[in-house]
Amino acid sequence: MTVLVINSGSSSLKYAVVKPDTGEFLADGIIEQIGSAQMPDHDAALRTAYDALADQGLHLDTLGLVAVGHRVVHGGRTFYRPTLIDDGLIGKLEELSPLAPLHNPPAILGIEVARKLLPDLPHVAVFDTAFFHNLPDAAATYAIDRAAAERWDIRRYGFHGTSHQYVSQQAAAFLDSSYESLNQIVLHLGNGASASAIAGGRPVDTSMGMTPMEGLVMGTRSGDIDPGIILFLRRTAGMDVDDIDTMLNRESGVRGLGGENDFRKLRACIESGDENARLAYDVYIHRLRKYVGAYLAVLGRTDVISFTAGVGENDAAVRRDALAGLTALGIEIDETLNTSSSREARRISTPDSAVTVLVVPTNEELAIAQACADMV
Repeated sequence: MTVLVINSGSSSLKYAVVKPDTGEFLADGIIEQIGSAQMPDHDAALRTAYDALADQGLHLDTLGLVAVGHRVVHGGRTFYRPTLIDDGLIGKLEELSPLAPLHNPPAILGIEVARKLLPDLPHVAVFDTAFFHNLPDAAATYAIDRAAAERWDIRRYGFHGTSHQYVSQQAAAFLDSSYESLNQIVLHLGNGASASAIAGGRPVDTSMGMTPMEGLVMGTRSGDIDPGIILFLRRTAGMDVDDIDTMLNRESGVRGLGGENDFRKLRACIESGDENARLAYDVYIHRLRKYVGAYLAVLGRTDVISFTAGVGENDAAVRRDALAGLTALGIEIDETLNTSSSREARRISTPDSAVTVLVVPTNEELAIAQACADMV
């Protein structure tokens, strides 16, 4: 039994063929530069993915596929469980596109192409917002005019939910503890970055909000800013809404401050004496520490902090600096463990640390495949 997992972006398409019961990946890959002369659209990208699989001797009609799973970023208030895709669902996803204009439209394109090329298989949408659907009202509600919020579905939805759920469950398994017994902080640090506080298996807060822009400093997104800045840029600087949107989503964050959003390149710039790169890193770490401190307070008792995703799994300096000097709060990193290289889940805190600190590789494709298999 296998599941084909598809994650469609505006200019790229990731795919994986996964055995959900064993976690084995038969193949995975990414098709980039969609919209170029070489890769004009998502139809061409998906056909290229099929050709790549065939070149490996993997023909989709002989792999025992039971479903095609699609990552969809925004499910709004309505969609928070894996959902069978039909024409009606696609129409509703299109209605939700204003909530995630950079993410939902390409996901819909990928869905439409895959349904056309694989019409005899069930296609399932797995929503990035689902894990945070039942955030406590105090955490999900913005302090704005209630009528306007209800009219336009303005609330904190949260994102990277598939990763936060998977990593927190894997952390419990690693510690041989029941999921419901642990209070956890998960730090998903990639080009997009988010934090979550999970009490007894239930998320009680997360850093991303109505859109994936809120919260931590990210590769190209600003994270938290004073909303008055947006009004100032519009009224005084004369920037239009689209330009502001582009700046905050694509030209801000670590790249906007330091010129690089690849942390390996950013580190090289810092070591060469680049003060802008140093400031970008310091702002990134400062915001991250603020959220860790906030979630320690929200949870009251924290059992485990897990780092995951590209930066969280691979950058020992970020992990060290994010939790440095917190011994009084029961958090102490073992530098030797922290700098060891491993692709497996591992502990990096000292034996005396009251809070266990882990590095837990995320696996959103496996989580999506398992959700699809459970449904069908």
